[in-house]
Amino acid sequence: MSVIPLAAWRILDAAANRAGEGLRVVEEFARFGLNDSQLSRMLKVCRHDLTAALGLIPESDRLAARDTLGDVGTTISTPSEYSRPTLLDVVRASFKRVQEALRTLEEYGKLIPPPSGEPSFAERVEQIRYRIYTAEKSMLRTACVSERLQEHSIYLLVTSANCASGLEATIQGALAAGVRIFQVREKQMADRELIEHARKLRGLTAAAGAILIINDRPDIAVLAEADGVHVGQEELTVQDARRIVGADKLIGVSTHTIEQARQAVLEGADYLGVGPTFPSGTKSFDTFAGLDFVRQVAGEISLPWFAIGGIDGTNVKTVIEAGARRIAISGAICGAPHPEQAAATLLSELPQ
Repeated sequence: MSVIPLAAWRILDAAANRAGEGLRVVEEFARFGLNDSQLSRMLKVCRHDLTAALGLIPESDRLAARDTLGDVGTTISTPSEYSRPTLLDVVRASFKRVQEALRTLEEYGKLIPPPSGEPSFAERVEQIRYRIYTAEKSMLRTACVSERLQEHSIYLLVTSANCASGLEATIQGALAAGVRIFQVREKQMADRELIEHARKLRGLTAAAGAILIINDRPDIAVLAEADGVHVGQEELTVQDARRIVGADKLIGVSTHTIEQARQAVLEGADYLGVGPTFPSGTKSFDTFAGLDFVRQVAGEISLPWFAIGGIDGTNVKTVIEAGARRIAISGAICGAPHPEQAAATLLSELPQ
């Protein structure tokens, strides 16, 4: 047997088993609980990379050292180990199990001589552990935000100049129809005017229990006590916006490619804007991601997302057929002579 102590082989064997078991548990939740192919793929790759790293440990040494019958830990337990009230409790516990096992593998794996010219076993495990931290953040955030945004199928983007019936009447009409998430999109207002404007809308939406998001400006979101901020690909990153708005507020990200959508999930976005789907009367675009992008996101990502760009009563069914369950709208409601009726009609088209 190797000069590595027998106790080290026992520890490595037990930790390897725990890590593999825990990875399978969280991967199954990503696959069957969230139906998220991106996170499922990420965790599967971690599991296979761990198997490859364990190939540096002679299986014969691990098996020779294994002594399940003589393991004093098999008779030690606490009541909390057998209590998992919710699915997310199972997932949280399993992620911690994986992380602890990987750390154990990494530390005791330093006893294993590294292959010539290649990363050591400990280095390989360390990189897997870092990726698991990202997966944990993405999966738990996805699950929690999905619950918070579960009943929000229309996201209304409001600009004062585009509201045919007036800003307040448009918002009140949308609220009456059942819209419960709004974005303040005012590109031309000076900061002081924008703050007062956002505070006014905060009062309107808060009274109805609705969510208010500020476009582009995390500082205004904080000062107006809004629920979050939405950023584009050219604005602040999720990490920088989070430093300003804090942990509790929502951060949305505009995405135009599947790569951008995947990255936004891993960076900690709370929801995505997916588009542009069609030409829009309120914003110009050089290119259109179109329905193909909607189909890609629908087939891969379970983080809440809203199809956006030129969606109205004439094409909303097409967007739904492509896989969208939520839409972001401006002109179709703000420009309508009867905002409440327009919002109610669109809501009736969307899956409940």
